[in-house]
Amino acid sequence: MATPDFIRTIRASAGHQLLLLPGVSAVVLDDDSRVLLARRADSGAWALIGGIPEPGEQPAAAAVREVHEETAVHCSVERVVLVQALEPVQFPNKDRCQFMDIAFLCRATGGEARVNDDESVDVGWFSLDALPELSEFSLLRIKQALSDEPTWFEPVTGEARS
Repeated sequence: MATPDFIRTIRASAGHQLLLLPGVSAVVLDDDSRVLLARRADSGAWALIGGIPEPGEQPAAAAVREVHEETAVHCSVERVVLVQALEPVQFPNKDRCQFMDIAFLCRATGGEARVNDDESVDVGWFSLDALPELSEFSLLRIKQALSDEPTWFEPVTGEARS
């Protein structure tokens, strides 16, 4: 994932300290209920489409933008699938981030799936019974997108204290 300019600006003064950043991911389905996936350029792994909202950008708009930027597919957002704080990560350059991911169920509305930027080396539609190997991150989001359950979030442990 390319680092947005606004994060580079923050890093210039924040150094490598942990940044809490918003993230969005999209479970995009077509009319045949196939899932849109991209093979990441950085890891070679198949994954859902996602990214970081720009300052002031609404999360749903960011998901739609990221899908189009990465795959040339147009989509519309149907609902929030889940909200989850991910584990902190440290990048090779020592920058540390923790992402708060908001995942959306989206419907493809047009465009031909293709590699549309340098973040992916392949893009494709996959039937649910023929998915490539995916991370737990992607599998949880696909499962929740296909369920009739309300928005998923990590259960609160322990009792509230006053």
